[in-house]
Amino acid sequence: MSKKRNIVVIGTSKMAQLHMEGVRKAANLYGICDNSPEQLAAAHALFPDAKTCADYRDYVNDPAVDAAVIVTPDYYHLEMTAAFLRAGKDVLCEKPMALTDGECREMMAVERETGRKLMIGQICRCTPGFMAAHDLVTAGRIGELYFVESEYAHNYDHAKGYNNWRVDPRRHAFIGGGCHAVDLLRWVAGDPEEVFAYSNHKCLPDWPVDDCTVALLKFPGGVTGKVFASIGCKRNYTMRSVFYGTRGTVICDNTSDHITLFEDDPQGGKPPFTEGQILPVDVNNHNATAEIEAFVKALNEEGEMPVSSYEGAATVAVCCAAMESSKTGLPVRVRYPEKHA
Repeated sequence: MSKKRNIVVIGTSKMAQLHMEGVRKAANLYGICDNSPEQLAAAHALFPDAKTCADYRDYVNDPAVDAAVIVTPDYYHLEMTAAFLRAGKDVLCEKPMALTDGECREMMAVERETGRKLMIGQICRCTPGFMAAHDLVTAGRIGELYFVESEYAHNYDHAKGYNNWRVDPRRHAFIGGGCHAVDLLRWVAGDPEEVFAYSNHKCLPDWPVDDCTVALLKFPGGVTGKVFASIGCKRNYTMRSVFYGTRGTVICDNTSDHITLFEDDPQGGKPPFTEGQILPVDVNNHNATAEIEAFVKALNEEGEMPVSSYEGAATVAVCCAAMESSKTGLPVRVRYPEKHA
């Protein structure tokens, strides 16, 4: 049996702690890092066997470290990812990959130059309800897709992050949070060709960015789609998503213990669509353990990353197109990066 990989987690937020638990299960949690002594001490109390440091560069320069999981504010992703890749270490970087197309392309370039592996943590691809919906669509259970929609409905009034890191003009809500919904639709329906979006700023007037965006997306094969992203809505958190096909519909979200499947009845039994089938699923909307397990498996088997750098960059490209459209009032064609050879 091969030696467990030494993995460090950069950041100590609740999401980072979920990743720490995943690393502890799938590999060796070699160390954790945060420049806040209080945050670092609190995380270390939960994971006392891990080393600690206040400067991530200590782990960049540590030859015992095999890989890093980066769970920090988005504007540090490029700097930290590039440093670890150039030090010969593989990286799992949380979503969004970065805040601009240019930063994503630079991260891909460093990955290509160094020959290391970079995975992007698009957690919805590990959410049981969304995985079940993806499988149903892929298996053809609802026929040919024609419309898909997803929403990121959240209230950031009390979720500003440590030192209010989310309240930053560099972090547009549609990239920082809406990327979840965009990536989910891309995973199911493919890369949208064109985006048209509207935004407004009514719920969080003290924030420096628009707090609500609605984007219409043109997918391959004539499929249309919609993403709603709000960080100030007065309701419970949800990512309710619906996939409409020519023979059925799937309704799902990331906080319920079931999804609903409507199917045409080709046998002519009970009238179709009078009620949906309730299919039970686990509730795990931040399934970091599955994300870490997939990362480690790809490293151990020297396979492709399950969510590659291209996937992360393509999602950001769609988000950037939506932001551009909301400013210009015009539809915008998505400018995707080149895939690695």
